[in-house]
Amino acid sequence: MTKRLVCIECPKGCAISVKTGKGVITAISGARCPKGLSYAAAEVENPVRILTSTVRSEGLSLRLVPVRTDRPVPKKDIGRAMKDIKKITVIRPVRPGDVLVQNLLGLGIRLIATREAGK
Repeated sequence: MTKRLVCIECPKGCAISVKTGKGVITAISGARCPKGLSYAAAEVENPVRILTSTVRSEGLSLRLVPVRTDRPVPKKDIGRAMKDIKKITVIRPVRPGDVLVQNLLGLGIRLIATREAGK
């Protein structure tokens, strides 16, 4: 099986092909730098994403507070993470970098505010 990707690690935007067989990468082609090779392998073996979203607030200057994870979330867990994030309501003022969730999904990933929301 062949998966085609566009590398996002540098401005070159290489078109990369990753061939797999029996669950193992057999060949990577099209990468013009080492970053492309590692990006392609990671994207096929264990894709992850920084998750950005908003959480509700009560009594603050913003009705929705923008948030993001401090580390990438495994792509397979994004749906579960979004369900947990949807349950959150912030009731105290927050500043960028404040941790709203210490251990999202038990993965050791923190959810942090990215904008100030005061009274």
